[in-house]
Amino acid sequence: MRPNGEPKRRKSTATRASSPSPSRRRGETTVRSATLLDNELATEEEISTLFTDLRISSADSTANPRGFPYSVKQQCWEKAEKVRGRDPDRWRKDALGNVVFRKLVGCPGCLCHDYDHILPYSKGGKSTLENCQVLQATVNRSKGNRTELSRSDLIQKSSYCRVSGRDLDLLELSAYGNVRRGQDSGGCRIQ
Repeated sequence: MRPNGEPKRRKSTATRASSPSPSRRRGETTVRSATLLDNELATEEEISTLFTDLRISSADSTANPRGFPYSVKQQCWEKAEKVRGRDPDRWRKDALGNVVFRKLVGCPGCLCHDYDHILPYSKGGKSTLENCQVLQATVNRSKGNRTELSRSDLIQKSSYCRVSGRDLDLLELSAYGNVRRGQDSGGCRIQ
């Protein structure tokens, strides 16, 4: 209670502005940023003049993106070794012989893969088909940008994956809704 008999008032933080006004802080001024939504609606002519210098990608043909373009990824998948008895659009072997599944990209599992720069991007490697290989994701992460690792070192970093044909079928069924066999499956097919 105050000396005049009035109860103390609590300050409400909910009604305060999130940023103090210029009068509250000495020597500081706040500048509000404005957007088209704060003002009026813009006409098509105004919008076209606003975005004339905007570029989504570089017009420079010598540009080297860090990631592989979609077309290069497609061709890189095609050049990877096929898995006998499996649909080559869905299953391949990476550069070390590990079986990988097309739908599993970038995850840490044993059937997951990445599109790897053979000569690392950080060391001048280009994002081209000649510098691309399908590689098990865990191997690619442990490889990093090192070039001095031997094939046997990389094989030791592979995630061992003991998966039966039936498990591969179940994975394919859950991802695609069906199971397709490759042209070279041979042998008996029990349904």
